Amino acid sequence: MKTTHTGTLYGIGVGPGDPELIPIKAVRILAAVDVVFTAASTRNDYSRALEIVRPHLPDHVAIEKLDFPMSKDHSVMEEAWRRHAAHIAEVMESGKEAAFLTLGDPLTYSTYGYILRHLRTERPDITIVTIPGITSYQAAAAAVNQPLVEGEESLLILSGVHGGHRLRETLQTPDNVVFLKAYRDVGGIRAALQETGLSAGSLAVTHCSTAQQQVHLDLNELAAHPPNYWTLILAKRNAHGFKR
Repeated sequence: MKTTHTGTLYGIGVGPGDPELIPIKAVRILAAVDVVFTAASTRNDYSRALEIVRPHLPDHVAIEKLDFPMSKDHSVMEEAWRRHAAHIAEVMESGKEAAFLTLGDPLTYSTYGYILRHLRTERPDITIVTIPGITSYQAAAAAVNQPLVEGEESLLILSGVHGGHRLRETLQTPDNVVFLKAYRDVGGIRAALQETGLSAGSLAVTHCSTAQQQVHLDLNELAAHPPNYWTLILAKRNAHGFKR
């Protein structure tokens, strides 16, 4: 680790849920940092990312949970990102080495990405190193032993928070689609997949790579039983699809 006055911030992707899917490099860094930052909702202080890395954290590492509101108001979120980025910068100025934990990959639909943007804009002097991680959709594909893409196929990754409208808006329907955060509007996603001819080769995975993992081969199951937050949907146009 560097010993200059200003510490280094490491953005660490801890993977989808299985502690054994954390990169070896991330484990090495976690054993040497002084502080670990992790995002948590203002509604509770639970951090799944923190639970994943606990087996790899030495007792001396300080843990700071940064509260982020679950708000649709962009200005509210922007203020939280700015405030926490400023706090992290202060910790870096004290010379401490720190890690910011994020589920999956730190640069894929991650809170860390917003923190990174603020730090690079407002504190370009701070050294930041990002460690990539295994995403939930990679682990989900592995769970059902099916390739995400083959040959010249395309892959579209979407947020499912607002349903499937973004899929409808694409000029050319992709060969393969991933809907992350598919818990809020499964009905809208199912409708979009049907309209684009992708429903036959679709499935959902919840709590990917954990002991609670479930694979739903029929998306109608999610209509009868609303999915939890840790739900994603994979869909393939290829005739082989995700075999039942």
